[in-house]
Amino acid sequence: MTIQKMRSKAPTVADVARAASVSKAQAARALGGYGAVSEEVQTRVNRAAASLGYRPNEVARTMNTGRSNTIGVIVGDIENPHFGLALRGMADVARQAGFHLLLGNSDEKGQAEQDAVRVMLEKRVDGIIVAPSHSSREKNGHLLQVLEEGRALRLFDRAVIDLDVEAICCDFTAVAREATQQLLEAGHERIAYITSMELEGEYREAADFGLTPVAQRVGGMMAAFAAAGRRYDTSLIQANAGSDAQIARIVETLWQRSAPPTALIASDSLVAMSLLRAVAQRGLRIPQDLSFIMYDNFPWSEIVAPPLTVVAQPVYEMGREAARRLIADIRGEPVGPLPAFGAELILRHSVAAPAP
Repeated sequence: MTIQKMRSKAPTVADVARAASVSKAQAARALGGYGAVSEEVQTRVNRAAASLGYRPNEVARTMNTGRSNTIGVIVGDIENPHFGLALRGMADVARQAGFHLLLGNSDEKGQAEQDAVRVMLEKRVDGIIVAPSHSSREKNGHLLQVLEEGRALRLFDRAVIDLDVEAICCDFTAVAREATQQLLEAGHERIAYITSMELEGEYREAADFGLTPVAQRVGGMMAAFAAAGRRYDTSLIQANAGSDAQIARIVETLWQRSAPPTALIASDSLVAMSLLRAVAQRGLRIPQDLSFIMYDNFPWSEIVAPPLTVVAQPVYEMGREAARRLIADIRGEPVGPLPAFGAELILRHSVAAPAP
């Protein structure tokens, strides 16, 4: 006997209908969640489906209801714990609402993001959450397509200029200013900010980073320097720190200067870990030789020696809210006002006065 013959045939809607003693049309409506059936028929169909081990045909149900009960999520870097925590919040809300997640990773590349959106639309997702890799409207025609096809859309962590789509973001301007003030009060003026965001050419102004958290953080730094009556050396803003090799080159370049930085601010936990490795290889100690602040608060940042001063943000809660608002939009329910998400500076032991 062949393996194919040994396999039992998967139960169909007709099998469920016979087991429940209802018509095939009634069984299809009860199983698909569309149309009207009595409570008694629904109960009988559910019991019959469970006893037979029936699994619904998702493609057919999508065609009947217009919904796939699936939402797409596209993030910049799936390896970044920041996005991992946000995804956990989205997944928790989606599961409770009966939705599945389809995940895409853009690697902060516009073309990869466009490809992911295309695949998700082909898969007939009901809505998409995107952390856009670009802030300009001209580079986000694929997001306009999502709206044109009648799909729900939310932006996460970043916004797009002149695109009327709700963005679930954290406001960093005030906390960035506070973190910079801590370093200034400790005696630092040569403060480098390292980010994986891509720039063509050297940094000129905060607007170079578009409508992103990085733009707010750099803007907060500038505000702190201006309030202190000091000039900030913008060449200390270093972008394109997307890999260990790139970060090693950035550190090498910074320490070839006649006056290297006395403090580093890491834009996220991945950048922070790579920076800590690179400065340790140079024999630099924190905070004796170099002060250090990191954006994002993860358990390891508190158990390293010394514990790191960090800027904590409610990433999990932001992920939950993004999914909740998207699903409410899909269902035609009111979403309510968008909560204001703020960040908090947590002082530990990685900031000290500059080495003499």
